[in-house]
Amino acid sequence: MNFLNQYRQDFRQNYILYIPLTIILQSCLGSIAAMFILMNSTSGSFHFLELTLCVIFAMGYNAVVYAQLKNNFIFNVLVATLFVHVILIIINVIRFL
Repeated sequence: MNFLNQYRQDFRQNYILYIPLTIILQSCLGSIAAMFILMNSTSGSFHFLELTLCVIFAMGYNAVVYAQLKNNFIFNVLVATLFVHVILIIINVIRFL
């Protein structure tokens, strides 16, 4: 059993516990990613696509949770959202340096 399946099983068992925690987690990571995107944007180069992608994934996860879709789908969207936010943070930290 790999880590992803283990976390999926734990997410399914403790669904009510993880929903508020994951909403806060992905919102904070999305905010950090948006902050770095905006810090790297100068008047001549605004990274609109990156900021749009960040906001779409953050709002998408919240919409999936509020729509009360299946646990597996919510978990998959959570993993995708965290992956996109972390990638955007890494890209913009490298760009910032």
